[in-house]
Amino acid sequence: MFKITQAAAKQIRQSAIDGQVEDMPLRIAAKKNADGSIEYGMGFDKQAEEDQLIESEGVTLIIAAVHLALLEGTMMDYVEMEPGQFAFIFLNPNDANYTPPTE
Repeated sequence: MFKITQAAAKQIRQSAIDGQVEDMPLRIAAKKNADGSIEYGMGFDKQAEEDQLIESEGVTLIIAAVHLALLEGTMMDYVEMEPGQFAFIFLNPNDANYTPPTE
């Protein structure tokens, strides 16, 4: 199952407010590259018939059926990459470049 962190949920909700699309779910997409890495896309969109509806941290997400296998077990987070620079990241065990977080 695809999940998001509280930090990601907070940023998604703020983005929906800023874009005046609070009533739309966030679509998550994935594409596997030749080297085994995965590229991600996302944007607010309407649900299509073949989409999987997911609720995580109070946010409604949609994933097209063709992307479900690539996103299985993925956690999306919103982190500070460098001072003052925030970004969404995808922790995906299906990605050839994935390194599990250490605790």
